[in-house]
This record gives sequence, C-alpha cells and structure tokens, in this order.
Amino acid sequence: MELPFVSESMGVVHPICVERGHNAEVWDEQGRRYIDFVGGIGVLNLGHCHPAIVEAAVAQLGRLTHSAFNAVPHRSYLDVVEALQAFVPVSYPLSCMLTNSGAEATENALKVARGYTGRQAVIAFDDAFHGRTLAALNLNGKVAPYKRRLGALPGPVYHLPFPSADGGVSAEQSLAALARLFEVEVPADEVAAIVVEPVQGEGGFRLLDRAFAEQLREVCDQHGIVLIIDEIQSGFGRSGTRFAFSHLGIEPDLLLMGKSMAGGLPLAAVAGREAIMNALPKGGLGGTYSGNPVACAAAKAVMQVMSEPRLSEWGARVEQAIVAAHRRWQASERFPMLGELTGIGAMRGIVFHDTAAASGSQHLAALLAKAREHGLLLMPSGRHKNVLRLLMPLTIEPERLDEGLAILERALESLAA
Repeated sequence: MELPFVSESMGVVHPICVERGHNAEVWDEQGRRYIDFVGGIGVLNLGHCHPAIVEAAVAQLGRLTHSAFNAVPHRSYLDVVEALQAFVPVSYPLSCMLTNSGAEATENALKVARGYTGRQAVIAFDDAFHGRTLAALNLNGKVAPYKRRLGALPGPVYHLPFPSADGGVSAEQSLAALARLFEVEVPADEVAAIVVEPVQGEGGFRLLDRAFAEQLREVCDQHGIVLIIDEIQSGFGRSGTRFAFSHLGIEPDLLLMGKSMAGGLPLAAVAGREAIMNALPKGGLGGTYSGNPVACAAAKAVMQVMSEPRLSEWGARVEQAIVAAHRRWQASERFPMLGELTGIGAMRGIVFHDTAAASGSQHLAALLAKAREHGLLLMPSGRHKNVLRLLMPLTIEPERLDEGLAILERALESLAA
C-alpha cells in the first residue's frame, strides 16, 4: 500500500486503510471487515465508537470546541481532573495536568520531578517505552528504531534490567543492579526520578515483580526520589483493574495516563502528589491544546462507563478466553514456535520462539500477515518483535472474541504447515 505525502520514517504494521469501526470490528476502504485485536495500540479499551463516548463528544462539539486552559479555563477540564480524583485508587489528594499525548505527559513528569527535587538524573528500565519525544526517547530501553541517528539525548538516564517472571529477571538481580548503579555510576541523592511501567507494553507485556516494586517504593522514599509509574498503556482497565499498580501493592508519586483515557480522542495526563505537581513556578506547565474540551468530554464518559462493575467482568472474560486458547494450543504440540503467555488480566502477550525453520520474529511477522488475510488484525511487541500483544477491546462481544481467536489458531496452523 502506497502512502503518498507521508514520511517514509513512519512505520506501518498493516498495509490497509480503515474507514469505519464498531466496537471490535473495522472495515477498510474496500469494505472488507476485520476483527481488531490492535485496538489503536491500547487506545480502544471500550472499542470503536462507544455510544456513550460519541454522545458526549458530539454534545460538547455543539457547546465549545476549544479554550486554551492556561489562558481561559473551561469546565470540561475541571470535570475531568475532579473525576480522576475518584477514579485513580490512591490515598492522597491528586494534582493534575492534562496533556495531548502520553509522550507529552512523560516530558512534563520529568520537568516536575526535576523541579521538585533539584536533581537531574533519571532511572528507567531495559525494554521500556515511554514515547518518541527527545527526553522520552532516552528513557526507552532499546536503541532500534527509536534512538538511531539522533546523537546525544537529554539526560542523564540510567537503565536497569526489568524484573519480571515473564522475562526471567528476578527482583534480586534488579535490586543488585540498582545498588551497583548507586555505588558506581550515580549517587542516589542525584537521582530525580525512577520511571517504570507496571506492565511493559512495547517490551512484551511483562508484569513487574511485586517484591521488587515494594522495594523500589522503599528506595524512593528513603532517598527522596520521585517514583513515576507509566500506565499510559496498562491503565484504564486493561490489566483487570483500573490501573495496574494496584496489582503491585504500591502507589506512585506521579502517574502517567493516556491511550484509552478518552476512548480514541487525544488526551493524556500526569497526576500525583500536590507537593510535587506544584513545584514549578506558575506558567511552568501548560499547553495550547492540552485538555481540549471535546477530548475531556469523552474522558469523563470513559470514566463513567469504567466505573461500572462490568469493568472487572469484561477483563476476566477476555483473560479467560485468551488463557484457555493458549493452553489448548500449547497442549496440542502442533505449534513448536509458540511460547509462553505473558502479562496479566486482559493485557496479554504470546512469545514466539526460534525454530529450525525461522526466528521467532519471522514467525510472528508471517502470523500477522496470514491473520490479516483471514480478517484479523494483530500487533507485535518485544525487543526482537517476537511477542504478539493482544489488545482487543474489553467490550468485545463473546462471539467476536471467539471468532478472532479461531482465526488466530488458523494462522498458527499455517506456520506449522
């Protein structure tokens, strides 16, 4: 598929052009239907064109489409930050800033952490992904393709191995690496922040080790380091709870949100402890489009829908279907390239291993193409693009979920043939 007037530096996974969508289904310009297990890369936890979101956005379009909040405040912004106080499960009062994207939230969190601590160094993790802007890029835990040809990036940034049962790195190994870092490379009292995903997205849907998370919280408290938890992809119900940090028994100092926050409209946020968020001088935070009224109206609708008891039911249903299918496929011993299941809740990945016929990444690339031929859209992840990440809407109809998994199984059969 040709993409005229689009930079060739834009990577495209699927060479089709979608025209419309409904919940877990999309149709391309030729009218061909696909089941969508990509979900806008985690944006569509409530599916395409959820009626409550559409209704809220359309109503707001008729009232106010824009007001730069830092010039003239508007009610939609205030409604969202008030709703976040009730929606985010922390024990302290939140202070919030709305942004246009997750990367922008990351950048502002780094500014806030620097301003609060008076320090510059940041610690992130191998295989992390926090965005494509310059400061966010340096947090990312791999070079290709994000850091190539860019030279020196804002820093200093240090990386640790990400401890997870999904990745074979223990809490003890990562804690030892952290201790070495403080002894050899940067003293703890020069570190402004540690940034971590409770479930890595781009890294292959790996769940952070709970024991490590608890120790990390203690280390940050001991040394006055701001703990930034990035829930841009894992938040808003994807892990089976509103936010994945609830699985780890800790609270963030700053929380990054985005993707499914507004059901497909561009909105994200950084929120956290008042003392930290208020550290910069007036005018230090802001943005022309940050907290657009239409996106805010959509976000308020998202939180209203996700506050219903059905949220955990949706996540459990999707999780059970994925786990059962993966167990069945492995038990059949028909698919030698099929590896372990990663993640938690409805945020699941499937690792593809090397075989004599092809590498894991080659197997997955072939799977994506074959599944698309049969009407299913899938997305890769992992340092070597050998982890299939499953991001179907939480609201997917049971029959569409079964249909999509059946197509996935047929695609696996083509690899084994």
